[in-house]
Amino acid sequence: MEGTQKNNPLHGKTLEMILNELVDFYGWPQLAYLIRINCFANDPSIKSSLTFLRKTEWARKKVEELYVEGLEIRSKRGSSPGESVSG
Repeated sequence: MEGTQKNNPLHGKTLEMILNELVDFYGWPQLAYLIRINCFANDPSIKSSLTFLRKTEWARKKVEELYVEGLEIRSKRGSSPGESVSG
């Protein structure tokens, strides 16, 4: 079982950790643009977003996919996963 998780970029990450990293990296406006979820666009907060994402599988999947895509992009650029790419 341990071997199946070895290459899973989400292994050991909580939804809250993923969401915090995405908000730090993209910001709420860009996140709302990339994933059309009302809780990202209107008065966004980590708490309200987590509540929605835990209840809505398709939305959680989109957030996880964006996180994995971002990891791949940042690894190609040489940035660490939690590192922001600002000027």
